[in-house]
Amino acid sequence: MNKDITEYAKSRHTVKAYDPTKQVSEEDIAKIKELLRFSASSTNAQPWHFVIASSDEGKELIAQSTDRLYPFNRNSITNASHVIVFCSKLDIEEDYLLSVLEQEDADGRFGGNPEFKEQMHGGRSLFVNLHKQDYKDVQHWMDKQVYLNLGAFLLGVATLGIDATPMEGIEISALDKLLGLRERGYSSLAVVPIGYHDPENDYNAKLPKSRLPLSTILTEI
Repeated sequence: MNKDITEYAKSRHTVKAYDPTKQVSEEDIAKIKELLRFSASSTNAQPWHFVIASSDEGKELIAQSTDRLYPFNRNSITNASHVIVFCSKLDIEEDYLLSVLEQEDADGRFGGNPEFKEQMHGGRSLFVNLHKQDYKDVQHWMDKQVYLNLGAFLLGVATLGIDATPMEGIEISALDKLLGLRERGYSSLAVVPIGYHDPENDYNAKLPKSRLPLSTILTEI
Protein backbone atom coordinates (compact mmCIF):
# COMPACT_ATOMS: atom_id res chain seq x y z
CA MET A 1 0.00 0.00 0.00
CA ASN A 2 1.41 3.39 -1.04
CA LYS A 3 1.94 5.97 1.67
CA ASP A 4 0.59 9.49 1.45
CA ILE A 5 3.44 11.80 0.44
CA THR A 6 3.15 13.65 3.75
CA GLU A 7 4.09 10.42 5.51
CA TYR A 8 7.41 10.41 3.68
CA ALA A 9 7.97 14.02 4.73
CA LYS A 10 7.26 13.09 8.34
CA SER A 11 9.29 9.89 8.42
CA ARG A 12 12.47 10.96 6.61
CA HIS A 13 15.32 12.30 8.74
CA THR A 14 18.89 13.44 8.37
CA VAL A 15 20.92 10.28 8.88
CA LYS A 16 23.89 10.49 11.27
CA ALA A 17 25.32 6.99 10.66
CA TYR A 18 25.22 4.71 7.62
CA ASP A 19 25.49 0.94 7.30
CA PRO A 20 28.49 0.52 4.96
CA THR A 21 27.41 -3.02 4.03
CA LYS A 22 24.20 -1.89 2.32
CA GLN A 23 24.24 -0.48 -1.19
CA VAL A 24 21.61 1.35 -3.23
CA SER A 25 20.64 -0.76 -6.24
CA GLU A 26 21.55 0.27 -9.77
CA GLU A 27 17.82 0.41 -10.54
CA ASP A 28 17.29 2.98 -7.80
CA ILE A 29 20.40 4.94 -8.83
CA ALA A 30 18.89 5.25 -12.30
CA LYS A 31 15.73 6.70 -10.70
CA ILE A 32 17.83 9.07 -8.60
CA LYS A 33 19.53 10.40 -11.72
CA GLU A 34 16.11 11.13 -13.17
CA LEU A 35 15.12 12.95 -9.96
CA LEU A 36 18.14 15.20 -10.40
CA ARG A 37 17.39 15.81 -14.06
CA PHE A 38 13.69 16.57 -13.77
CA SER A 39 13.70 19.04 -10.89
CA ALA A 40 11.97 22.38 -11.31
CA SER A 41 14.04 25.54 -11.79
CA SER A 42 13.18 29.17 -12.47
CA THR A 43 12.54 29.64 -16.21
CA ASN A 44 13.80 26.05 -16.66
CA ALA A 45 17.35 27.43 -16.57
CA GLN A 46 18.78 24.30 -14.89
CA PRO A 47 22.02 26.02 -13.77
CA TRP A 48 23.46 22.94 -12.10
CA HIS A 49 25.78 19.98 -12.31
CA PHE A 50 26.09 16.86 -10.16
CA VAL A 51 28.91 14.51 -9.26
CA ILE A 52 27.95 11.03 -8.06
CA ALA A 53 30.56 9.02 -6.17
CA SER A 54 29.99 5.29 -5.71
CA SER A 55 33.54 3.98 -5.40
CA ASP A 56 35.57 4.07 -2.21
CA GLU A 57 38.09 6.24 -4.03
CA GLY A 58 35.46 8.73 -5.10
CA LYS A 59 33.91 8.98 -1.66
CA GLU A 60 37.35 9.39 -0.08
CA LEU A 61 38.09 12.26 -2.45
CA ILE A 62 34.91 14.06 -1.35
CA ALA A 63 35.58 13.25 2.32
CA GLN A 64 38.90 15.08 2.13
CA SER A 65 36.93 18.35 1.87
CA THR A 66 35.71 17.80 5.45
CA ASP A 67 39.03 17.06 7.10
CA ARG A 68 40.17 20.57 8.06
CA LEU A 69 36.92 22.12 9.34
CA TYR A 70 34.24 19.42 9.47
CA PRO A 71 35.86 16.09 10.41
CA PHE A 72 32.60 14.96 12.06
CA ASN A 73 31.10 14.60 8.56
CA ARG A 74 33.76 12.25 7.18
CA ASN A 75 32.21 8.94 8.26
CA SER A 76 28.82 9.76 6.77
CA ILE A 77 30.51 10.28 3.41
CA THR A 78 32.77 7.24 3.44
CA ASN A 79 30.17 4.83 4.87
CA ALA A 80 27.29 5.86 2.62
CA SER A 81 26.42 3.87 -0.46
CA HIS A 82 26.75 6.87 -2.78
CA VAL A 83 27.48 10.58 -2.39
CA ILE A 84 26.03 13.30 -4.62
CA VAL A 85 27.76 16.66 -4.95
CA PHE A 86 25.32 19.46 -5.85
CA CYS A 87 27.04 22.15 -7.91
CA SER A 88 25.98 25.52 -9.30
CA LYS A 89 27.12 27.21 -12.49
CA LEU A 90 29.52 30.11 -12.06
CA ASP A 91 28.09 31.99 -15.02
CA ILE A 92 24.96 31.76 -17.12
CA GLU A 93 26.17 32.97 -20.50
CA GLU A 94 24.24 33.38 -23.76
CA ASP A 95 25.66 30.19 -25.27
CA TYR A 96 24.31 28.21 -22.35
CA LEU A 97 20.87 29.81 -22.59
CA LEU A 98 20.77 28.95 -26.28
CA SER A 99 21.73 25.35 -25.53
CA VAL A 100 18.79 25.07 -23.11
CA LEU A 101 16.54 26.58 -25.76
CA GLU A 102 17.67 24.11 -28.41
CA GLN A 103 17.12 21.20 -26.02
CA GLU A 104 13.58 22.44 -25.38
CA ASP A 105 13.02 22.66 -29.11
CA ALA A 106 14.35 19.14 -29.66
CA ASP A 107 12.02 17.90 -26.91
CA GLY A 108 9.02 19.42 -28.67
CA ARG A 109 8.32 22.26 -26.25
CA PHE A 110 7.49 24.76 -29.00
CA GLY A 111 5.49 22.60 -31.37
CA GLY A 112 7.44 23.90 -34.32
CA ASN A 113 6.39 27.47 -33.59
CA PRO A 114 9.45 29.76 -33.99
CA GLU A 115 7.60 32.70 -32.39
CA PHE A 116 6.95 30.71 -29.22
CA LYS A 117 10.60 29.66 -29.17
CA GLU A 118 11.73 33.27 -29.49
CA GLN A 119 9.38 34.34 -26.70
CA MET A 120 10.75 31.64 -24.40
CA HIS A 121 14.31 32.78 -24.98
CA GLY A 122 13.33 36.40 -24.43
CA GLY A 123 11.51 35.66 -21.19
CA ARG A 124 14.34 33.57 -19.76
CA SER A 125 16.92 36.17 -20.79
CA LEU A 126 14.81 38.86 -19.10
CA PHE A 127 15.04 37.12 -15.74
CA VAL A 128 18.72 36.27 -16.12
CA ASN A 129 19.61 39.84 -17.06
CA LEU A 130 17.54 41.25 -14.20
CA HIS A 131 19.64 39.24 -11.76
CA LYS A 132 22.87 40.07 -13.58
CA GLN A 133 22.39 43.76 -14.19
CA ASP A 134 19.77 45.11 -11.78
CA TYR A 135 19.76 42.89 -8.70
CA LYS A 136 23.41 41.90 -9.16
CA ASP A 137 22.76 38.56 -7.48
CA VAL A 138 22.88 36.14 -10.40
CA GLN A 139 25.14 33.70 -8.53
CA HIS A 140 22.77 33.64 -5.59
CA TRP A 141 19.83 33.21 -7.98
CA MET A 142 21.49 30.20 -9.61
CA ASP A 143 22.36 28.72 -6.22
CA LYS A 144 18.70 28.95 -5.22
CA GLN A 145 17.74 26.85 -8.23
CA VAL A 146 20.15 24.14 -7.07
CA TYR A 147 18.52 24.18 -3.63
CA LEU A 148 15.12 23.72 -5.28
CA ASN A 149 16.59 20.56 -6.77
CA LEU A 150 18.03 19.49 -3.43
CA GLY A 151 14.68 19.81 -1.67
CA ALA A 152 12.89 17.73 -4.28
CA PHE A 153 15.73 15.21 -4.16
CA LEU A 154 15.43 14.64 -0.40
CA LEU A 155 11.71 13.90 -0.59
CA GLY A 156 12.17 11.85 -3.74
CA VAL A 157 14.78 9.49 -2.32
CA ALA A 158 12.63 9.06 0.80
CA THR A 159 9.83 7.67 -1.39
CA LEU A 160 12.34 5.08 -2.63
CA GLY A 161 13.13 4.02 0.95
CA ILE A 162 16.60 5.54 0.73
CA ASP A 163 18.15 7.60 3.53
CA ALA A 164 20.01 10.86 2.95
CA THR A 165 22.10 13.47 4.74
CA PRO A 166 22.08 17.00 3.27
CA MET A 167 25.43 18.47 4.21
CA GLU A 168 26.91 21.94 3.82
CA GLY A 169 29.77 21.01 6.13
CA ILE A 170 32.36 20.84 3.39
CA GLU A 171 35.21 23.15 2.49
CA ILE A 172 33.96 24.36 -0.86
CA SER A 173 37.25 25.65 -2.24
CA ALA A 174 38.96 22.38 -1.35
CA LEU A 175 36.23 20.24 -2.91
CA ASP A 176 36.15 22.36 -6.06
CA LYS A 177 39.89 21.83 -6.42
CA LEU A 178 39.72 18.10 -5.68
CA LEU A 179 37.03 17.58 -8.32
CA GLY A 180 38.31 20.15 -10.84
CA LEU A 181 34.97 21.95 -10.80
CA ARG A 182 35.84 25.60 -11.31
CA GLU A 183 37.76 25.08 -14.52
CA ARG A 184 34.59 23.40 -15.81
CA GLY A 185 32.47 26.38 -14.81
CA TYR A 186 30.93 25.08 -11.57
CA SER A 187 31.28 25.33 -7.81
CA SER A 188 30.04 22.91 -5.16
CA LEU A 189 27.26 23.93 -2.77
CA ALA A 190 26.44 20.82 -0.76
CA VAL A 191 26.99 17.09 -0.68
CA VAL A 192 24.35 14.46 0.07
CA PRO A 193 25.42 10.99 1.19
CA ILE A 194 22.68 8.44 0.51
CA GLY A 195 22.21 4.81 1.53
CA TYR A 196 20.69 2.98 4.48
CA HIS A 197 21.12 4.06 8.07
CA ASP A 198 22.81 2.07 10.80
CA PRO A 199 19.94 1.65 13.33
CA GLU A 200 22.31 1.16 16.27
CA ASN A 201 24.39 4.29 15.72
CA ASP A 202 22.01 6.65 13.91
CA TYR A 203 20.85 8.56 16.97
CA ASN A 204 18.74 10.95 14.92
CA ALA A 205 16.43 8.10 13.90
CA LYS A 206 15.50 7.59 17.55
CA LEU A 207 14.45 11.19 18.17
CA PRO A 208 10.89 12.46 17.68
CA LYS A 209 10.29 14.78 14.75
CA SER A 210 10.16 18.43 15.81
CA ARG A 211 8.72 21.27 13.73
CA LEU A 212 7.12 24.62 14.54
CA PRO A 213 3.31 24.49 14.70
CA LEU A 214 1.18 25.57 11.75
CA SER A 215 -0.16 28.45 13.86
CA THR A 216 3.38 29.92 13.81
CA ILE A 217 4.38 29.33 10.21
CA LEU A 218 1.11 29.62 8.31
CA THR A 219 -1.31 32.48 7.69
CA GLU A 220 -4.53 31.81 5.83
CA ILE A 221 -6.32 34.75 4.18
